[in-house]
Amino acid sequence: MDIAVVGSNNVDLITYITRMPVEGETIEAPDFAIGCGGKGSNQAVAAARLGSEVLMVTCVGDDAFATMTLDNYKANGISTDYVKQVPGTSGVAPIFVDPEAHNSIIIVKGANAGLKPEDLRQAAPAIAECRLLVLQLEIDMDTTHAAIDLGYELGVPVLLNPAPANAALDVERLSKCEFLVPNETELALLTSMPVETDDEVRAAATTLLDRGCRHVIVTMGKRGVMCLSRSENGCDVDQIFVESVSVDAVDTSGAGDAFIGCFAHCYARGDSLKQALRQANAYAAYSVTARGTQLSYPDGATFAQWQQARQ
Repeated sequence: MDIAVVGSNNVDLITYITRMPVEGETIEAPDFAIGCGGKGSNQAVAAARLGSEVLMVTCVGDDAFATMTLDNYKANGISTDYVKQVPGTSGVAPIFVDPEAHNSIIIVKGANAGLKPEDLRQAAPAIAECRLLVLQLEIDMDTTHAAIDLGYELGVPVLLNPAPANAALDVERLSKCEFLVPNETELALLTSMPVETDDEVRAAATTLLDRGCRHVIVTMGKRGVMCLSRSENGCDVDQIFVESVSVDAVDTSGAGDAFIGCFAHCYARGDSLKQALRQANAYAAYSVTARGTQLSYPDGATFAQWQQARQ
């Protein structure tokens, strides 16, 4: 396997709205869609569609949503050897998307809360064979902390996407992460520092390097992507900045996950850091040009054709 993803799965219930209703109001929405999601699953599917071999460690319920999720993993060639099934509901995510492509999301963890640290030990031999371990914060924090520790113990580089933002994250564990990939909001929460300008983002991200994380990649939407890395001498900070890709956005749901899935794929196949960032940035841009989360993720051939057409 190339990549192990320890994280969440949800079924996305996507409502396309003209505006959000006020309290007590009922309004009509023009369209609805259903699809597979969850930050962990989104990142796994993006990497798999681009050609990586992906192992998913997650927990589903015993309802129809679980069947849908498992079938989706198999359709995308993702290993389900360590997908745990428990009684109860699977995770769901009602998503509301307005005409400007802005989204609001409600996460119901459901069975995702059933993934425990002991489940990771069962998957440890398979994770040890992977080139990268990808994590997020949609499962119990104790399990995420255990996954960081396990990756460090096994010598497998850890990529942590600290989303959704959660103050319970143990920042001392960041020293065990090869990559930390927050957006601006998450960076502000982690550091309690302002992030309105590029200089402020740089200052905040540098404090996370000081905690021992090797690379901090900040996704900033239309402002692009900033990656800061501690130089080999351990004193200086190297920076890579990738400008945003201009597209007509339709639905931004899952764009951050598209970025991480593509970055993980590129890293696992041996791309340079700069090339992986550029590819991930472009892949995320492609994803916002279509509706849905995983529904908007292209395979490698489609993505390559799109890039060539833009040149």
